[in-house]
This record gives sequence, structure tokens and C-alpha cells, in this order.
Amino acid sequence: MAISKKVHGFISQSSWIRKMFEEGNLLKKQHGAQNVFDFSLGNPSIDPPAEFKNTLRQIANEDVSGVHGYMSNAGYPGTREAVASFLGQVHGVTLSADHVIMTCGAAGALNVICKVLLDPDDEVLIPTPCFMEYRFYVDNADGKAIFVKTNADFSLDLSMIREAISERTKMVLINSPNNPTGKVYDEASIRCLSELLEEKSRKYGGDIYLVSDEPYRDVVYDGVTVPSILKAYKNSMIASSYSKSLSLAGERIGYLAVNPALSNIDEVISGMILYNRTLGFVNAPALMQRVIAKIQGVTVDVEKYRRKREILCDGLAAIGYEFFKPDGTFYLFPKAPVNDDIEFVRALQKRRILTVPGSGFGWPGHFRIAFCVDDATILNSMKGFKETFREALKPCGDVS
Repeated sequence: MAISKKVHGFISQSSWIRKMFEEGNLLKKQHGAQNVFDFSLGNPSIDPPAEFKNTLRQIANEDVSGVHGYMSNAGYPGTREAVASFLGQVHGVTLSADHVIMTCGAAGALNVICKVLLDPDDEVLIPTPCFMEYRFYVDNADGKAIFVKTNADFSLDLSMIREAISERTKMVLINSPNNPTGKVYDEASIRCLSELLEEKSRKYGGDIYLVSDEPYRDVVYDGVTVPSILKAYKNSMIASSYSKSLSLAGERIGYLAVNPALSNIDEVISGMILYNRTLGFVNAPALMQRVIAKIQGVTVDVEKYRRKREILCDGLAAIGYEFFKPDGTFYLFPKAPVNDDIEFVRALQKRRILTVPGSGFGWPGHFRIAFCVDDATILNSMKGFKETFREALKPCGDVS
């Protein structure tokens, strides 16, 4: 075998999201893109805001010497200071540039965090459903991902987390608003989780870190707010990006921010700067850093995603699908009308509807719909969603 056995196994477990996306591309070649309803990939459909485009043009036209050379591996000081200042306002904590490292997206930030915090076989508790590539980030640092089920409404099951914590637990990794469910973990849950981690840290005599992956923080609806883990828990840090809030997924610009009260903060920050370089990222994209520094607080028009959510939820509810309306993100995670979510997703695919099975998020029996698509895709898919739903409910042997 040319590749390692571990990688061979990981390939077989690789992302259902990408698998369905690639199959969607084949269908588009066969039937035309307008005849394929692709809800597989969370690729933002709303263009970046005018402020981003204007600032990008302005900075690209500046005649400044040396701006394309190497920089501090943590990022430009001015960018870090701008991000820290804005985050301090959002989270109600005092942050400086020293508490922020610019990264190649949230994925880059999470890989840096795992490399710095985890010793071999340290455990990372991850509530499911979740973005399953987290397990690869943990494995990159020789850690062990431990998946913990949430409640039926996808809220944190604190009793399950309590049961899962052991002397090997080094980190709890949450994602709120959550991919794939759109759930926002409320303030009471975050407070109770923080108290639990403080209790267990004392019991086992070591720090348990709380890490929140927050690229969807700004994509929330109906007045929902995302509680701050920085305000709730001392040993906390955030990984985030501008992929969703500014529709810059391909630009790979994000950051990690650490709580200023973090234990051994200087050593942790030094390790993160080291691994931002040695994992191969070196530094976050220079041009994007210069742009981001000037447009903190700017986001895409989230109202457009809210309208898409309403169109989709109203249409599927009328058919009979069961789901919890998402608090945020641009994902819906309905229950499949049959036990086998993969079978149901394949049935949808026969009607050229591309979704992702819940099994790909550690939660069989459901499926994910990414509604970051044009309105016509949602509206024109309803016929296929309806036909597939009715077919699934037919008694065995009924061919009528």
C-alpha cells in the first residue's frame, strides 16, 4: 500500500459533504446546473458586502513598500489590535493584540490549538451532531476525539458531558451556532458547562480547556445572541473566520483569540505562534489581513439567509418533514422519514436533490440541507422533496 494504513482508513471516513458535492457536480454536467438542486456544501451564496469590495480596491491600489513580504507569524500588529478591540466589545472582556493570532481560517486556528494543547492520547470531548473533520484535527495532534450526544433538541446534554470527562480530558470543543443543526447553545448551558469544567479541573488537578468554533456567530436569527465563552470560563479560547460573516470562504482568513485570564498564557501564546508557522500556514494571508483590519463589525445581509430559511422551513413543514428551526447558520437538519438516512439521501439524489446524511455528522436518522443557495433552487426543489417523502412513507410492496 502506497499510503499509510491510518490515512487509508481516514479516506474511507472522509467528508460526506464533499462526497455529495462532487456527485452534484457530475449531475450538473449530465442535466445542467439549473436542473440540479445542490444543498450539499455550506458555500455562502451572498456576495461579500460593498464595504469589503471597496476596502479591497483601496488597499490593492496603495503604493506601499514591503507589504508583500514576511510578517510576524501571529499576523500584522494593527490587524490583531483591530480584531482584539472589536472582540472585546462583543464579549465584554478586555483583549489586546497579544491575545489574538491571525490564522488561515477557523480550521487553521483549530489545528494550531490542538497541536499546542494536546499530548498524545489526550481526549477532546465534542458534542454531536458536529462537523466531523474535527476528529482529524484532533488526530493531527495525536489526541483522541470523544463524541458526546446532545439532547433531542440538540442542546448540550451536560449529564452526558459530565459522564464523559476523565483524567485524560484536555479540551471540550463546541460549535455554536452549530453545523449541522443551527443550534445556539444558550447562556445557561454555557454557564453550567463552565462550572462543570472548573469542578473537573480541580478534581483531576489539571486545566480542561473550553474551545468554541464560531464562524457562524454573526449568522443568527430572531434576536438570538451567542453567549461568550470568554466571559464565562477562564481557560477558554475561540477559533473563528470571516468565511461566513463576510462570504470569504476561499480567502482563508480567520483568527484565534484566547481568554486574557488563561493559565500559563504566555507559554500558550508562544506555542500557538510557533505552530501557526510550523504547521505550514506561516501566517494568514497578508492582503486579507489588511482589509479585515478596516471593516470589523461589517457582515453580509443576514436577512437574506433568514428569508431563505423561512421559504425552506415553510415548504418542508407543509410536506410533513419534522425539524427544529435553526437559531443560526444556513443549515437545516430535518429528521429523515425512514430510519436509514443514507438511503433517504440517495432517494433524494435520484430527483437531483443533493443533501448530506446525518451519519456524516455523527447523528444517523437525519440529513442536512445547506440553504445558502438562490431562492429558485429552494422553491424548485419542493416537488422532489415532496415526492421523495411520500415514496418513503409507502408501505412495503406498494408500487402505486
